[in-house]
Amino acid sequence: MQTKEILKELVSFNTIKDNQNEEIMNYIQKLLEAKGFKVEYKSKCLIMSIKNETKLGFIGHTDTVQSGTDWSYNPLELTQINERLYGLGTCDMKGGIAGILKAALDTDWNKLNFGIKLFFTYDEEIGFQGIKEIVDNDIKIPENIIVGEPTNNEIMNGSKGLLELEVEFVGKSAHSSNPAKGINSIEKCVNEEDRKIIIDTKNYDVFEKTTYTALNDELKQYIKENEIEEIHLCGFDTEACVLKTALDFFENNYNVKVLEDYTMSNSGLEYHNWALNILRKLIGKDKVIQ
Repeated sequence: MQTKEILKELVSFNTIKDNQNEEIMNYIQKLLEAKGFKVEYKSKCLIMSIKNETKLGFIGHTDTVQSGTDWSYNPLELTQINERLYGLGTCDMKGGIAGILKAALDTDWNKLNFGIKLFFTYDEEIGFQGIKEIVDNDIKIPENIIVGEPTNNEIMNGSKGLLELEVEFVGKSAHSSNPAKGINSIEKCVNEEDRKIIIDTKNYDVFEKTTYTALNDELKQYIKENEIEEIHLCGFDTEACVLKTALDFFENNYNVKVLEDYTMSNSGLEYHNWALNILRKLIGKDKVIQ
């Protein structure tokens, strides 16, 4: 069986958000069992090995991202154009899985002292639940692992890790007529050392201020007392609003910057970009940021 044939089968499974996870894992299992591989673990993950002792492993995820709507070919059907193969996941990373499956099927394992352990995971594109499942179950991983992610055919000897932190800021709700009775959780998110303030003018109750987009005395006092050095504006309803508010701050000699992806109004992208271009001319290109 050629690598292209294997890849064709893998691409045909719709594994967007692990849709056909069971089907693709069963296909891989059947191929490897015919070669003498044994199942060590199977859930939505699949772990298979050959021989009693392994010092080498392979890991690959079977899920893919969404296909989008601008494909020229059927994303779930492998298509060859000249020397290129097109299909959802051909690069990331069903191509890598097809390659290791072909190598595993072609190898004469009876001639080798050690075998190989193959890990096929799920949910890599979204939440990493597949690899988390392997780690949580304390499954032994060989000392040396081949990761089949695309590297432009260059050998990489390491990869960045991932650390996720979830921080919760708790506030207290209050009526907009008397916000001082509440606790604004946004205020707790601000690093005072940064001396920056983000003002969402669409939901303008930041730091217990209830005035809509006006630069009023109360806000000026807050900026002064807290030594705010930089002001970022976002959340505008209209293009006129972003222009007026930014210019108010600018004309009062505040270091103001407008977030480029501020909330767009119903007037559309054309007017959105028009407003940003006007701002670049009036207050400076460096004042409109992403």
